[in-house]
Amino acid sequence: MISRANTKVKFRLTAGRYYLEAQDEQSEIVENILSRLIGISGWAKTTTCEKTVDTVLACCIEEGKKLKERGMKTFKIEARRTDKSFPLNSYDLCCNAGEAVLNTVNGLKVDIHVPQDVIHIEIREKAYIYSGGKKGLGGLPVGSAGRGLLLLSGGIDSPVAGFLMAARGMNIDAVHFHAYPYTSNEAKQKTVRLAEIVSSYCPGIRLFILNFTQIQVRIKENADSQWLTVLLRMAMMEAAEKAALKIKSKCLITGESLSQVASQTIENLTCTQSRIKLPVLRPLIGMNKESIISEARRIGTYEISILPFFDCCTLFSPNHPVLYGDPEQANALYEKLTLAPLIDEALSNCEIIRL
Repeated sequence: MISRANTKVKFRLTAGRYYLEAQDEQSEIVENILSRLIGISGWAKTTTCEKTVDTVLACCIEEGKKLKERGMKTFKIEARRTDKSFPLNSYDLCCNAGEAVLNTVNGLKVDIHVPQDVIHIEIREKAYIYSGGKKGLGGLPVGSAGRGLLLLSGGIDSPVAGFLMAARGMNIDAVHFHAYPYTSNEAKQKTVRLAEIVSSYCPGIRLFILNFTQIQVRIKENADSQWLTVLLRMAMMEAAEKAALKIKSKCLITGESLSQVASQTIENLTCTQSRIKLPVLRPLIGMNKESIISEARRIGTYEISILPFFDCCTLFSPNHPVLYGDPEQANALYEKLTLAPLIDEALSNCEIIRL
């Protein structure tokens, strides 16, 4: 039994199929959950009936009426018979069911090549009849490909990056850097809301919120302005790696896209990850902004991401940032800042939100 709030669903498994049994009034909730479940190819609401020819044909006729109500004009029948004791084989079942629907439901025609919908018949321990199947997210089941730590900002890109890695089977935690009072509490809550949406696809996210105010102020006061963003990204990578090692994450995940902004040239990306050993996964690296926005709309994060509450990266951005940083120079500048004690302090005082 699976329970979510007041929704109770019976779950069972047979060869090749998972079944969820729920009351009709719970269908919308169940389908909303299934629409966010990574690792399934699709689902459909089914009618079950006794395994007699007359009963199965009657259910197919009812399914044909539903097609007509949805405005469909063409259909075909697909049958699968795993119970070989059923008197009709799959081909005969298709013929008989198609004829029954055509003779009863006016306005429907058979199109076996490009039908608008398909009535499926499955003869198993019961008879299952359905149409109007929904496409699932596909991908690999979350948790089948290890654990990664997502650097989550309040922008458009990083939530999409987290979703894409979850869709490849990775369990996700997230770390967010804020700089109160330079950033508002609304900016922090915006990121929490984004993490909640990503968690609806990848349940159980832990969001680690680090106060980076002292670190940013030290960088701002002691570094050449053109290097501010690169040095800040280096500090974030170092802090994220330390957090990842504590929670046994195998990699870091970022929303960086090649040359999208100044800090994301190949030279600056090399600088920002030069001090860490964990692999950095960048699922958006070859995507353009339009594609990323389209994906953000699809998963439901876009409208929150564009809310006008700025994160620490935005507020401390220089007017003329370095574009092609040299890693040796970047590390020499970074060492002079002596940020390790401040990073450790931020980690020891981090806020953890379990979603």
